[in-house]
Formats: sequence, C-alpha cells, structure tokens
Amino acid sequence: MKNSQLSYGTALFSAVVAAAAAAPAANAALKSPDGHLAVSVNVRQGGVTYAISRDGNPVLLPSALGLKLEGADFTQGLVLAGLTAAKPVSDKYQMAVGKRRSVSYAANEQVYTLRNAQKQTMEVAFRVSNDGVAFRYIVSEPSLPAKKFVSESTSFAFAKSAQGWLQPMSVAQTGWKNTNPSYEEHYQMGIPVGTPSPMKAGWVFPALFKTGEGKGETWVALTEANMDGSFHASRLQAESPDGVYRIGGPAEPEVFTGGALLAETNGTLTTPWRVLAVGTLPALVNSTLGTDLAAPAAPRASTAPSLGQPGHASWSWALLKDDHTVYEVQKKFIDYAADMRWDYTLIDADWDRKIGYEKVQELAAYAAAKNVGVLVWYNSSGAWNGTEYSPKSKLLTREARRSEFARLQAMGVKGIKVDFFAGDGKSMIAYYIDILKDAADYGLLVNFHGSTLPRGWSRTYPNLMTAEAIKGLEFTTFEQRDQDAVVQHMSMLPFTRNLFDPMDFTPMVFGDIPNIKRATRNGFELAESVLLLSGIQHFAEVPEGMATVPPYVKAFLQDLPRSWDDSKFVAGFPGKFVVIARKAGNAWYVAGINSEANDKTLELDLSFIGKRSGALMTDGAGEREFTQSAMAAGKASKITIKPRGGFVAVFK
Repeated sequence: MKNSQLSYGTALFSAVVAAAAAAPAANAALKSPDGHLAVSVNVRQGGVTYAISRDGNPVLLPSALGLKLEGADFTQGLVLAGLTAAKPVSDKYQMAVGKRRSVSYAANEQVYTLRNAQKQTMEVAFRVSNDGVAFRYIVSEPSLPAKKFVSESTSFAFAKSAQGWLQPMSVAQTGWKNTNPSYEEHYQMGIPVGTPSPMKAGWVFPALFKTGEGKGETWVALTEANMDGSFHASRLQAESPDGVYRIGGPAEPEVFTGGALLAETNGTLTTPWRVLAVGTLPALVNSTLGTDLAAPAAPRASTAPSLGQPGHASWSWALLKDDHTVYEVQKKFIDYAADMRWDYTLIDADWDRKIGYEKVQELAAYAAAKNVGVLVWYNSSGAWNGTEYSPKSKLLTREARRSEFARLQAMGVKGIKVDFFAGDGKSMIAYYIDILKDAADYGLLVNFHGSTLPRGWSRTYPNLMTAEAIKGLEFTTFEQRDQDAVVQHMSMLPFTRNLFDPMDFTPMVFGDIPNIKRATRNGFELAESVLLLSGIQHFAEVPEGMATVPPYVKAFLQDLPRSWDDSKFVAGFPGKFVVIARKAGNAWYVAGINSEANDKTLELDLSFIGKRSGALMTDGAGEREFTQSAMAAGKASKITIKPRGGFVAVFK
C-alpha cells in the first residue's frame, strides 16, 4: 500500500513538474538597457494589464490591454499561452529632418502570446528603451482569415495627482467649410488628469503628462508610430475617469470617399506601436522614440529621380493672403528667397487659375536660374469638405495623381503642399501614404496641411519635409485672441507637437500683421527659426518686414542651417519657457523664448559646447528692436529674457 501511494505521489509530482515546464514561466519585469525603466504585464481573471515604473517609482498604474475583432475577442477570458525570453534589439539610422542626423536606438523586447476561450491567439510585443516603452498587437490567427478591427481596450492609467498638457481633438465635419479635424486647437496646460476634453472627439497625440514629485517626478508623452496605411490613426478618448485615458478611434466622416474607416486585412493584423516616452523633462525632449519605432525608408532604385533637400522658403500667403497669388508677386518672392539665400518659394492656392501651369513653369525656370526651387499647393479633397480652392480633385486616383506629378516634374516644380484632409480613418491614412509614394517617384517633396500628425513618416518617407497639424501662425493673422494665445502656445510645441515630427508652423514675423497687434517681441520671433523643427521652414515674413531688421539678423537668417546634426534640451517648462541647443557641423545654435509676463533670468549649463564665445542676438529696448553682444558658453551662462521675448546665440 505504501509503495502504491509512493508511486502515485511520484507520478503526481512528475505530472505537476511537466505541466509547469509546459506553461509559460512567471514573468519578471522587462527592463530598459540601463535598468531604470521597467514594465510588468499581468494576466489575471481573464484580463491583461501592464504597468510602468521608473527607478522603482510608479509611472503608469495597471492599465488595460486588449483588442476586439469581428469573430475574436481578445479583451476577456485570456490566458498566457507563451512568453519569449527578453532579447536586445537595436537600430541605427539617418534622418534628413529632425533633431539629430544620426540616431541610435536600443531596447529590450519581449512578446506575450495570449489565448482566448475560443483558442484563438494574439501577440503583444513590448519594447523598453532608456527613454520609454512601446507595444503593439499582432494577430495572425489562421482560423480568422479576414481580420476586422472593432475596438481597442488599451488604456493609460495615471495617479490622480498627475497633470496633463493636452490638445483637444476637433470634431469631424466642423470648422471652416467642414475641414476639421486638423489638429488645430490650443493646448490645455497643467490640467488635472481626468479632466474631460471640451470636444467629444477626445485628445490628440502627442499627449503630455507629469506624474510624481521631487526625485520621483516623471514626464510621459503618449503617441503612436509606424503607420503604413493598413491601420487607422488613433487618439485619446474624451472621458478619462479617475485619470484612466483610453485609446479612441476616428469618427465615421474621417474617410476617403467610399473608403474604410477602421483597420481590416486578410493577412496578419498589426497595430501601430503605442509609444510612451518616459523620463525627466530633458530626457523626454531629447528622445527620438517617435521615429525609432517608425519603419525605415525603403531603398530607392538607382534610376529613381533624386529628391530635393531640406531648406528654407519664402511664402507670400502667410501675410498677404489670396489676392497676391499672382505672377508678379510670386516673382518678387523668388527674388526675396534668392536674396535671403533660401532654397524655395511656395506658391499657394488657386495658382492654376490665377497664374496658370504655363506661367508657373516660367516662374520655376526663373527661380532655378537663381538657385531657388518652386513649391505649389494642392487641395486634397474630393467630396469630404466644402473647400473650393484649386487645384482640386487632381490627386484622388493613382492614375490622375501620377499624371499630375509627371507634369509638375516636367515643369521643374520641386514639391507640393497638400491641404484639407478628412481625418484619421484607415482609407485616409492610406491616401497620405499613396501621395508620399507617388510623389517620391517623381522627385517631389511633400508638405501636408490641414492634416493629421505624421507619426514618424519623415523617417519612412524621406520626401515628407513637414506637416501642419498645429494651430499655426496663419491663425494669429485672423483673430487677435489667437495672436495673444501664441505666446504660451509656442513654448508648448517642443514638448508636444514638435517633439518627434516636423511641424510647419510657418514662423517669424518682424514687421506688422494686417489688422492684428503682435503679441511677441522680435527676439521671440527670431528664436522660432531654431526652436521649431521643419524640413522646409516656410518663413512668414515678407520682404518689407525683413528690410527692417539689422544686417546681423539678416546675415544670420541667410546662413541658418537647413538641418541639424544634434539637439540638446537646455531648460524649460511647457507653456512657460524653453531653451534648446542645436548643432550643425562644428557650430551650436542656442535659442530660447520666455512666454511669461516678467523678465526671466536663467543660468544655462552650456558646458557641452566647450569654452567658446558666441554672438548673442536678443531683444532691445523696444518690442521691434534687436541688440547684439558677446556670450560665453560655460557651466552657468547667464541670460535675461524679456517677457514675450527670446534670443539666439551662435557659437562657431
């Protein structure tokens, strides 16, 4: 009897051991290469959550994971069916547009396989780098050949004491001529988490949060990356009870006419990366996580036409508006660009009717003789809004689009600005991608306006120079309230909209804005030329305004680098002030603005520049005046910035 009991006990023990060996091991937290960030994933009572900590301090509280597809529910009744060992991943790439040219990425990756009650499986891949966390869902379930997205339960749960710096998402089919959503609202700054969005469409990416205090203070920027046209773009939902923010999707009108709203595929369904940049404020602003997770650019064939380069552009429409899109004015702005040693001039809406294709070809030839390239505007829209500006409806089909691009190439045009998109539906995201691919085939650079956030596209598609997706300078020329708001708005942008993606704010006015009282000093305006990242920086100032600045300011703008080798956050706080240094070759350009109502005296650590003396350009006694002096780089370089003022210091 004892022997049989012993045999039974031995067999039971062996079965338990065998079962334990077959099941996934209990998972330890996945850590960043430097060990400071950690993600823990838990499967409990059929649900799956993840949480993030930094140096042992909670950053993100347990937050939901899950997808629901037609015929497959991966939000409940789940078990952990597999778990890969943590492995290092790394990448090195080059950027023509952005905060640094050569970028290195290193992270640790782990993939969780989840199985639902119907024995269907989904994978969740996590990556943890020194500057953040990313994850995405992958469904390759063979029992579900057609995979149609229904909903996503991903959430981001913050402590109730956390604060947010968030831009409301405008509601589709509202605004001028029903052109929303265009990511063109003012940020709400330092609001308690859980504050509902004033617009039912939610909050846009990137969304910025601060959690913790003292040494535990941590900043988090939420966004997404790797949009290839197979998935819709997302945002945060309007309601965030108890500080729990949930992924939201586009509204029904946000589609290409007749196209799909939500993701669907007959193959493997892969979501974009959900990206959380995490760290101190300097670490956050220095991060490149939004492009690190984007797909690399495809190799270009040796026979493909060469693409133009990043640069600066003159642009008449910003201050002069529609009536000046005529031949003689555009010729004047070509001369202006040539005098400023800028690379391009942009001819805006209705050029086809007010100037004509043949005369624009003449302008392109005239510009080329002065080493200036011509860019032209297009209306993206078919039936999705009420805009009438032209050229319109010429990009809607591949055949028509490529015919138009071939014509532009023959005319000598270097790039296009495409405006008035319908939103974030899958078919609309695919339309953006189609434009980028076809434009590249004809050597054309691209600028998207009235558009979505680019979400890393400048890495995947090097001909994407910039995109608006911001309440830019043009709004400050329409109403005084937007001009007044730009002072704080501008010091939000390096922390949010311009954090990872190029942004066509169209900065810098030194003279007058018709019917508007400028709220900023000239030093503030000059600093924008360095602070804001855009592959083509379309400067709003007209020749008459530029004629008012001192020769040293004009010379600075003539020689201003077109792209940057490196960038470094120096000081700042969202909505209050910001100082950033950017490097080109052996020179450092340090720029800052003060969005507050009083003088701000700063001691800046510029020791990374080395012991050099530079030229400081900042505000003079009057709001339209400049002053120039020497500035030494050091551990405690002292500077005072006037209210609504700014500066640029150049160290060569």
